[in-house]
Amino acid sequence: MCGICGTVYFDEHRQVREKDLIRMSDTLFHRGPDGSGVWIDNNVGLAHRRLAIIDLREHANQPMSNEDGSVWVTFNGEIYNFQELRQVLQQKGHRFRTTSDTEVIVHAYEEYGRACVEHFRGMFAFAIWDRRQRKLFLARDRVGKKPLYYHVGPDRFVFGSEIKALLADPDIPREPDPVAIDHFLGLQYIPAPLTAFRGIYKLPAAHWLELHRGRLEMGQYWKLRYVPKRMISIPDALEELQSQMAEAVRLRMISDVPLGAFLSGGVDSTAVVIAMAKEATSAVKTFCAGFDDGAFDEREFAKIVAQRYGLEHTELLVKAPVHDILPRLVWHYDEPFGDSSAVPSFAIAQLTREHVTVVLNGDGGDENFAGYDRYVTDRFVRNLDVLPLSIRRIADKAVHALPDSWQRAQPFRKLARWVHVLAQRPGRRYARWGAHFQAEDRTWLYTSDFQGTVTHSDPEGLFERVFEESDTKDCTDEALAADVNLYLTDDLLVKMDRATMAHSLETRSPLLDHVLMEFVATLPSHMKLSGGTKKFLLKESIRGQVPDLLLDRPKMGFCAPLEGWFRTELREMVHDVLLSSRAKQRGYFQQDRVEGLLHKHCAEGDDHGAQLWDLLVLELWHQTFIDGLPNHLS
Repeated sequence: MCGICGTVYFDEHRQVREKDLIRMSDTLFHRGPDGSGVWIDNNVGLAHRRLAIIDLREHANQPMSNEDGSVWVTFNGEIYNFQELRQVLQQKGHRFRTTSDTEVIVHAYEEYGRACVEHFRGMFAFAIWDRRQRKLFLARDRVGKKPLYYHVGPDRFVFGSEIKALLADPDIPREPDPVAIDHFLGLQYIPAPLTAFRGIYKLPAAHWLELHRGRLEMGQYWKLRYVPKRMISIPDALEELQSQMAEAVRLRMISDVPLGAFLSGGVDSTAVVIAMAKEATSAVKTFCAGFDDGAFDEREFAKIVAQRYGLEHTELLVKAPVHDILPRLVWHYDEPFGDSSAVPSFAIAQLTREHVTVVLNGDGGDENFAGYDRYVTDRFVRNLDVLPLSIRRIADKAVHALPDSWQRAQPFRKLARWVHVLAQRPGRRYARWGAHFQAEDRTWLYTSDFQGTVTHSDPEGLFERVFEESDTKDCTDEALAADVNLYLTDDLLVKMDRATMAHSLETRSPLLDHVLMEFVATLPSHMKLSGGTKKFLLKESIRGQVPDLLLDRPKMGFCAPLEGWFRTELREMVHDVLLSSRAKQRGYFQQDRVEGLLHKHCAEGDDHGAQLWDLLVLELWHQTFIDGLPNHLS
């Protein structure tokens, strides 16, 4: 894990200044405290912050070149099959001077060009400068584990692992993007290629970008396919899954520094830790975070696994004041981020870094094996689609035409929402299951001026497009594809990358191994969602190795107790921030309706915790990045 950044001036006679690159890379110190490097070739500059994991010697520092210096790379991530690729490239005549995975990227690019990315098994974001062709080549891994941002200005192209590296260039404007803000409120995250800043973009997962003499070209090199389906029995599928899981874990246990695992006590992290325990020659170090609120605390289940496998287990009770952590989160995430589980993720990462430098986790289990309740709900509702869409829409209009006295009643409001949901197309409907602010909620909240700026914004349409472009018509697979392409990439992986890299901790996710994902995607959907049983095959793969209680209990999720926080320790902060003159002057929201949400939550007992969290982090983001107010940084 590292931090990368760089600049290319379109005028080949304009010199990149070393101090400008250093200023950019210094913003990424937390991603790579073990070393730094800068390389400049007239109008081109690459910079790197290193977190040393493989080949700890200085000669493995970056930016790194091939033998004759014609190809240079700055790289963030890990190539897990680098040893195998190294042998292949050596047989083709390439010479290596390090044992690092970084050098494999350089020679693979020499050998395969753009197609080099298709040979990598891992998580990565890198930039290669090809001196012979005067070409910059950027690429990002298949599911988007590693971030990469860029800006195209009138005279330069700038890129970096985090947006703050780009903002270190004073010529890049700090202007909020209203469409991105609307997407944030609709989804709780900002999907690629958008960012919260006008003119700054995310390179989407599984994409490459090439800059040649001022001209940009972009392409997609991978997409998870759900068909054709494998004709395979459950016993054979279990055997293959266990074999692939073992390989994915083994590859991710290669490290020259101490290594451990997050263990929540849920199915995904438990499956990973079991595979690690079988591979390890000593006790695996595991780490778990919990809350005083039992509804959000899984430590007792993690302890069961730890005792069963003789793990070296460490617990953390999240007690740090949230109002102290929150400004640090806002700074590290660069954009408004509505997933409140970033708080416990940030806290457990800080604890874990005191013991190890690399940690494995269970990210991807839900999106591969159908682990969310919404998959069951969506499949049930899809069965009601036998009614023609026109009839469902007539029913929706009829319900909303009833007298206001009916519509104000709580039971009726719930019925009206369900009728409205049934009147949606499947993809647009699916977007509602995880939304904090539905489309009608945002319309109700926005001022007329702000509504006018986001007229063509349609975050729900992203889900509809994924459904329409899916290679399968199986409803479970369509939902899984939407979550892999949107929620996993732009929420969960962003959350974990920023929370861990804030503390210089590398995170590896065996369940996001693309070979494993391709196998699971082509399994029949009933092996993932079997009746009402979620993650059927993954659970069966470890059944008998842990008590059934761990496999069959209701899913808890890694959440934060927002409802209570906003009535206690965050109550004063949320009122001060959301009702401040600065917040009012943004012109986004009708202030009386913001006040109404606060009153209903804090005084009347309604739960608007998720919505208040989104509004709070949005305003804190503005204060930190747009207004430039002081914040509390780690």
